[in-house]
Amino acid sequence: MPSDGDLLDRLTARCTFPAPGTEVVCAVSGGADSLALLALAGGAGLAVTAVHVDHGLRPGSAAEADVVAAAAERFGARFRSETVVVEPGSDLENRARQARHRVLGPDAMTGHTADDQAETVLINLLRGAGLDGIAAMEPGFRHPILGLRRAETVALCAQLRLEPVDDPSNHDPRFVRNRIRHEALPLLADISDRDPVPLLIRTADHARRVAADLTTLAAALDPTDCRALREALPSVAHQALRRWLQGATDYPPTAAELERVMTVVRGEAVACEIEPGFRIARSGQQLSAGPASF
Repeated sequence: MPSDGDLLDRLTARCTFPAPGTEVVCAVSGGADSLALLALAGGAGLAVTAVHVDHGLRPGSAAEADVVAAAAERFGARFRSETVVVEPGSDLENRARQARHRVLGPDAMTGHTADDQAETVLINLLRGAGLDGIAAMEPGFRHPILGLRRAETVALCAQLRLEPVDDPSNHDPRFVRNRIRHEALPLLADISDRDPVPLLIRTADHARRVAADLTTLAAALDPTDCRALREALPSVAHQALRRWLQGATDYPPTAAELERVMTVVRGEAVACEIEPGFRIARSGQQLSAGPASF
């Protein structure tokens, strides 16, 4: 059986960590993926601060911070616990994600794996999020273990004798990601008689390359200039709008939302609304974006 160090070394070689000594923040929920992230980041020589975020959505969730604190101490990381308030209601997953990102900061590392990437591709397809949605998460420092499979993070935790937290919400069928994970992906594997995760990841990689080419072309456009958008190739105009709107709303617009914005660009409407609660309006040949109440 390989030693703990052997497995850490082999998995670390497939991660995208920055140089040793770099100060990083790792989001650590206490699950297998995030505990593996913490162990791998420590093994890669990074100066880690492990941050646990308690959403307060279920009884006993605050105690999970103790699991993370103990793991942080073991791997030589600093530890910080944060509590956020997320009220029950619609769009709970997205609102919890946004609250978590606010306290973690924009550069925090997350423990998303290749399996999460495949799930994200399917979720974004169902949202109609277009090319950027299919491209899913960008590999790199913010998602350093995106090249690992979930089974490998579980195996690493087992070998390191870490006991991950079992979050019951990960099995709640109210959440789209859980149904994709536990129902859709196993069904796709059964239908195709193969593991669909590598196929979905290759699709994401291809979409990301095409999106990068479109972004290069779109960079020459002013995404608020209706005249320039009308004269551009539709795919380039859509990409310019997509990047602008994602910067304004922190969420990639769907293809249907982009088409609604294009009706404003073409002068077929003076304004439209897109999620989450944004209004796009035209004055003369200029677009503006703001809260739907403005």
